Amino acid sequence: MRRTSLATRIAVAAVTVATLSGLGTLTAQADTPAPPAPATAPSSSTPADYPEGDLGTAVKNFLFSPGAVDGANDWNCKPSAEHPEPVVLVHGTFFNLGANWPVLAPKLANEGYCVYAFNYGMNHLSLGRVGGLDHIRDSARTMRTFVDKVLDATGSEQVDVVGHSQGGLLPHYYIEKLGGADKVDEFIGMAPSNHGTDLSGLVSLGRQLNLLGFVNGLLGRTAPGMVDQEVGSDFQRELFGNGDTVPGPEYTVISTKHDRVVTPYRNQQLDGDNVTNLVLQDQCPDNPVGHAGLFNDSPTHQNILNILGPDDPDFRPTCTGYGLPL
Repeated sequence: MRRTSLATRIAVAAVTVATLSGLGTLTAQADTPAPPAPATAPSSSTPADYPEGDLGTAVKNFLFSPGAVDGANDWNCKPSAEHPEPVVLVHGTFFNLGANWPVLAPKLANEGYCVYAFNYGMNHLSLGRVGGLDHIRDSARTMRTFVDKVLDATGSEQVDVVGHSQGGLLPHYYIEKLGGADKVDEFIGMAPSNHGTDLSGLVSLGRQLNLLGFVNGLLGRTAPGMVDQEVGSDFQRELFGNGDTVPGPEYTVISTKHDRVVTPYRNQQLDGDNVTNLVLQDQCPDNPVGHAGLFNDSPTHQNILNILGPDDPDFRPTCTGYGLPL
């Protein structure tokens, strides 16, 4: 097997997470017209009829609509008695709200939820599109400001939160360190990097070879949010030093056994009386979905709708519409 440097292998792992954005160039060449602007959301929580996107939508949004996605951010939306809490979506590393939520945002809006999403963690390398690069502590402060804006606009006392990858870790800091525990009811993490990732062995290898310090020195100046997500990082020890949860929110973790980014996948799971850990293959054994593919995985979204809605403990999704095996 040809040997590669640690830095190269980390870059390859990063590209795996950013698959949707990487496909953007090919899609842009094959389909030159710009996508239509997101539809204007109705000024209430009445169920709408937004088209649910797909991989092509995610790529187009990454390139042309990084700050908008159908179904999200109608600041006139008023929650209904059936769905009294607005839903805040938190994207993953290397993504933006337009690319991460072209399926779930319209799905939730079509069900009558007031849906909101924001971008975070962008720096001089982001080109206005690549999020999640900065320190998670700073990104959590961005979330605090955004949640307060949502609560002010909707008149709600709490929000529900759904986050993917880093977006499932970041809210912990907001909840547990920045006063968010009283403002979050349900917190759902899709393949969250809760207890850090070993990146399929790369982090451990880097430590063994005494190279991790060098690599982290480079990442610390360009993408410190990646360093924060490494297993055993200072950020991880600070965040979870006193336990995985705090009283108040209900925590749910949705994981796939085929995750090759946040590894081992059991690092995603939480301990606590207010925690539910779901593994997709326990429900649908043939589901091949990988880490990034949760964005368009139907069983994942069915679980989210159940958690936010009836919260039936015996719920089982229909095993169709699997997400990308990436």
